[in-house]
Amino acid sequence: METRLRSIVKAVIWNLIGLTVMAVVGLIVTGSLTAGGLMAVINTAIGFTTYVLYERVWSRIGWGRCHG
Repeated sequence: METRLRSIVKAVIWNLIGLTVMAVVGLIVTGSLTAGGLMAVINTAIGFTTYVLYERVWSRIGWGRCHG
């Protein structure tokens, strides 16, 4: 089982990568750093929450794990 802290650290790192990518895409699509940044922040907040919940659910599922 994975600790909550590990799940959160993984989610933070993943979301920082996603935030950067989304900000660049938002800037390219809208031409506005403000609009692109806002899109990225909203997307990251939703993605972070979803990812943490997803990881916590999967940490409780034993299917597909090798033991021993």
